[in-house]
Amino acid sequence: MSNVVEHPASGYKKLYDTVEEFSSPIIAHVTGRIPIWLTGSLLRCGPGLFEVGSEQYYHLFDGQALLHKFDFIEGQVTYHRRFIQTDAYVRAMTEKRIVITEFGTFAYPDPCKNIFSRFFSYFKGVEVTDNALVNVYPVGEDFYACTETNYITKVNPDTLETVKKVDLSNYISVNGVTAHPHIENDGTLYNIGNSFGKAFSFAYNIIKIPPLQADKEDPITKAEIVVQFPCSDRFKPSYVHSFGLSPNYIVFVEQPVKINLIKFLSSWTIWGNNYMGCFESNETMGVWIHVAEKQTGEYLNLKYRTSAFNIFHHINTFEDNGYLVADLCCWKGFEFIYNYLYLSNLRGNWEEVKKHAEKAPQPEVRRYVLPLNIDKHDAGKNVVTLPYTTATAVLRSDEIIWLEPEVLFSGPRLAFEFPQINYKKYSGKPYAYAYGLGLNHFVPDRLSKLSVKTKEMWVWQEAGSYPSEPIFVSQPDAVDEDDGVLLSVVVSPGTGQKPAFLLVLNAKDMSEIARAEVDTNIPVTFHGLFKKA
Repeated sequence: MSNVVEHPASGYKKLYDTVEEFSSPIIAHVTGRIPIWLTGSLLRCGPGLFEVGSEQYYHLFDGQALLHKFDFIEGQVTYHRRFIQTDAYVRAMTEKRIVITEFGTFAYPDPCKNIFSRFFSYFKGVEVTDNALVNVYPVGEDFYACTETNYITKVNPDTLETVKKVDLSNYISVNGVTAHPHIENDGTLYNIGNSFGKAFSFAYNIIKIPPLQADKEDPITKAEIVVQFPCSDRFKPSYVHSFGLSPNYIVFVEQPVKINLIKFLSSWTIWGNNYMGCFESNETMGVWIHVAEKQTGEYLNLKYRTSAFNIFHHINTFEDNGYLVADLCCWKGFEFIYNYLYLSNLRGNWEEVKKHAEKAPQPEVRRYVLPLNIDKHDAGKNVVTLPYTTATAVLRSDEIIWLEPEVLFSGPRLAFEFPQINYKKYSGKPYAYAYGLGLNHFVPDRLSKLSVKTKEMWVWQEAGSYPSEPIFVSQPDAVDEDDGVLLSVVVSPGTGQKPAFLLVLNAKDMSEIARAEVDTNIPVTFHGLFKKA
């Protein structure tokens, strides 16, 4: 996987093109054979509108949310897509301009209003976006599309219609929650959110939403905070994108990418700022890792520290003989990787894209091992005794437990990202395989399977094809962990082929089983799920 594949034709630019929604599903052309047992829907979210009138969105995470669905029935496939009718989208369509500030795009005040009403609107505070472009997940029997604010949007998974906007801060003390909840097999949902409390007291809250009960009441109304993690810097919480969960523990990695609260709460309405303008790096803190007991909510007063990295995606977390093993997709250093995800960079010609990526933090898949039982007599020693890993944890005299990782995968400017596992059976448990999207200088150009035990790598790649996060679907009669298929949406803008297809791979050896081609371009999607019929 170390060989650098070149993309001189820059076909990846099609990932960032605006498309239109459909009034009804279209039929896909299947080659190969879709397994008959594969029945249900692949649902995915991503941006589908990259400009409004003459105004451009600037960042990868700004375009308006488009919900995609591939339906599988008896070996046939259809494709449907609809824009999510968020306030951000509906108001942009109505006013023909960008009305709500997005992650990297400032929405200017309405030029038609007079100076007094514009000035007044500055003091009403920030209108937080509800642009649900990142993921879709189940709560009880309902499905919600989300971004990382306090708003989630209920959608109908069959018709893709937007049902309603939900403000989570009406139910629990959070200012935002991640797009990566953990969902247990009984339907219990855990997530982590930022909470700016009274007098600037800041915490990271773990929220728990129970499964649907006999009373059929909306589970969101029963949401509660079960753990509060402290913040290393009261005025500057870290950016949090996901977290780790095992049967008995919750793991939160506090990274050196910080949100400057003073900037966030004051300057942007006056100075034309956006979310990206409120981030800064703490160059000295490294990374702090926090652990709490899941059942009791008790915070473990253990000071796990390691050198600086950015983290967006946890792969898996499991317990083994008094240790927590955390597998993470890391980007080395304290500089925020989102600085490299502006559309002007991603849409560059191949030589420019490469040059740009040379400057960015380097990706690496790492395994960290956290000892749960610390004995003061162990000071100065590596206390990790698990036979299968080279990761270390050394107790220092100041009670800090210094962690060094085992590297599971590293390639020059080659990221293994958007990780997926056989989640239903192996989340929180010892496991063997992770599946990921290979980013080559930030261009998604391969699908990879990684053995976390042997570091062996299997790759699917096709010239001029740009896949998405692979979703694992287990076979009904599966015996092995990797008995199943991977589903990925692939953009293929080259001549003589359809513009996009849904790819079905055998998860065992990454060989192609089938593809379902569609006569339409499909822009980038971030995350999603397979909903069984």
